Amino acid sequence: MVEIVRGIYQVGGSEMSHGQDASVFLVQGPDRAVLIDAGAGRESEIIWNHIQQSRINPQDLSTLLLTHGHVDHIGGAAFFRDKTGCRILAHELDRQAIESGDPVRTGASWYGVTLPPVTVDRVLTGMAEEIPLGGAEKIICLHTPGHTPGSISPYLDRDGERILFGQDIHGPFLKEFGADLDDWRQSMQRLLELEADILCEGHFGNFYSKKAVRQFIEQYLRQHSRWGM
Repeated sequence: MVEIVRGIYQVGGSEMSHGQDASVFLVQGPDRAVLIDAGAGRESEIIWNHIQQSRINPQDLSTLLLTHGHVDHIGGAAFFRDKTGCRILAHELDRQAIESGDPVRTGASWYGVTLPPVTVDRVLTGMAEEIPLGGAEKIICLHTPGHTPGSISPYLDRDGERILFGQDIHGPFLKEFGADLDDWRQSMQRLLELEADILCEGHFGNFYSKKAVRQFIEQYLRQHSRWGM
């Protein structure tokens, strides 16, 4: 388990829980906790043990926020719902893939697994929706389509720093995922405008300065420029 800033932990990932897991983050708020993504479901117990090391009350884990509908992010969703009774949140445009366990749209066929369907309890539809954490704290769920139609990039402000959870903002951009590079470029511009201090990325680690965050996003914008495609 890695504490990123006060009360925000990385509890899963390819080098922390299982090689197929995207990064998993736990955000503790004044009144409740939110889990951001759930890993591929291969070693959910390891992620759960890391969550317990943070000393949260399992009943405080009220929400599991799925940033998009790919198996390395959602495969453990049913496990954590069973453990805590948490509500699952995802965007409307990835909802069908998540709830049906679509082997192509979720990428499950890539991993050679069958993904059990899971019900989304709260469907996000707007450009930016809030998850209250207690007091004045909240997570903003920013709709950032591109990698998938329903990709979201949550962020929050804590102790004077803005922490952005930009899972898979690097891509890939495959037709079978419903990817759209024009949408993605617009999404990345919105993320740059946030001027985040810390970026927690799904597969490439955590970046700890405004400059590093901007450089990460801009390098992929250059790589996927209109002229380079």
